[in-house]
Amino acid sequence: MAQPAHPARPLQDNSPTAGRTPSVLLWAGAGAGGLIVIGALALWFHYGTQVFFEMIRTGFAACF
Repeated sequence: MAQPAHPARPLQDNSPTAGRTPSVLLWAGAGAGGLIVIGALALWFHYGTQVFFEMIRTGFAACF
């Protein structure tokens, strides 16, 4: 009889980085989101509220 190519139960990953990938991706996403928010606030304070909302309104008008 031929033996199965894979074991009946999966092998365990005992490496130091096992299980850290979701956490790293979560922190990277949170960091990217934080940079976007900080960038938007910086533009708002630099150009003022009127220009900021004018750009948003122009973008909505271009989409619809």
